[in-house]
Amino acid sequence: MDPAGQLFQEPSLYTVKAVFILDNDGQRLLAKYYDDTFPSMKEQKAFEKNVFNKTHKTDSEIAFLEGLTIVYKSSIDLFFYVVGSSHENELMLMAVLTCLFDSLNHMLRKNVEKRSLLDNMDGAFLVVDEIVDGGVILESDPQQVIQNVNFRVDDSPLSEQSVAQVLQSAKEQIKWSLLK
Repeated sequence: MDPAGQLFQEPSLYTVKAVFILDNDGQRLLAKYYDDTFPSMKEQKAFEKNVFNKTHKTDSEIAFLEGLTIVYKSSIDLFFYVVGSSHENELMLMAVLTCLFDSLNHMLRKNVEKRSLLDNMDGAFLVVDEIVDGGVILESDPQQVIQNVNFRVDDSPLSEQSVAQVLQSAKEQIKWSLLK
């Protein structure tokens, strides 16, 4: 302990406690918790409700609640949240939030709203998993996240992209079989 009586904490890679997206009624659409701060679904939903009630009518981007630092952003009918401990650097948490929003914005073709998110939930989970793994921030560049989850940075449709990838793979296999 230091002279002021505060406990210094060792730096840790485990910076994110949770990432969740709620609709404009405060209902969970996507949630990933990375430690046992809220071990049960009931506790998680109670926490999310409390966070939503404190944040959905404010213009701020940060909140301190239940000993946690929460950064958040809203878009149309969605609320995006990233949660860290009380001593966590808000700028790091904001970088995660910005990367999440920008990646989803690109993936959803700038249509970041509930219906579009629900239609692309598998991609949304992949985006979250590319940004944070087990509470550790892996990536903060939305372009890199999009590339990692196989969404082309150019605006070619996913179906065309998949066909192009299959054709390229087939060409490679034929080329190698002919060279043998």
